[in-house]
Amino acid sequence: MTYEYRWSTAGLDLQAYLDRLGVDASTPDRATLDRLHEAHVRAFSFDNIDVLLGEGPRVDLASVGHKFLDQGRGGYCFEHGTLLAAALERLGYDVRRRLGRVGDPDEAPRAHMVVEVLLDGRRLLADPGYGSGLLRTIELRDGAQDTYAGTTHRVQRVVEEGTVSWELQRWTRGTWERQHTTDELPVRPSDVDMGNHYVSAHPDSSFRSMLIVARHLEDGSHATLTHETVTVRRPGSETVKRDLEEG
Repeated sequence: MTYEYRWSTAGLDLQAYLDRLGVDASTPDRATLDRLHEAHVRAFSFDNIDVLLGEGPRVDLASVGHKFLDQGRGGYCFEHGTLLAAALERLGYDVRRRLGRVGDPDEAPRAHMVVEVLLDGRRLLADPGYGSGLLRTIELRDGAQDTYAGTTHRVQRVVEEGTVSWELQRWTRGTWERQHTTDELPVRPSDVDMGNHYVSAHPDSSFRSMLIVARHLEDGSHATLTHETVTVRRPGSETVKRDLEEG
């Protein structure tokens, strides 16, 4: 079974995806990759609406493509990662799907999906489905930092019991805040299905108890809506948080 067949990437309507992003992707280089990543994050919201409605979501490529491209909706990490990985493979990039743990890796399940891209001898982390995460790729290299659109991220290499993981951190309020830790184990479609099942169905999943809708806005700000609050973050400005009942 070929890698492309395993993930059914041939079924993606690539032109519809590129039209939605408005990116010319004819050259599979780093600059194009970063444009695609940012355009994807800005085009599709991060949300858990389907989980709260009890409707899944399904994370096979056909279902994700229909939801994102035909219905004009968004979703969460497994959906974003599935769509971006398929598009990048179709465009000629060397892609690996990866799973990780959000928060404390000693306690969190392996329930976050990212995409690793091998390009010009470098390993690059694409993370389109974190909500308030990366706008463009960052190198998977110990100590690598990237400042973009007013936010600084860092990658730290972690070795535990002989297994290598990569911790993504964000500089926040004078300290490095862990976002997630991604391992290097091979990922199959069944692994994505299992992670998605945990996030959408397990009683301990926070996505089952609260609404989260997040979007990077064109003015550089980032907005997050929950069932209780609206939070807007702007680079160089104080975060504004408002309770919904305030009107």
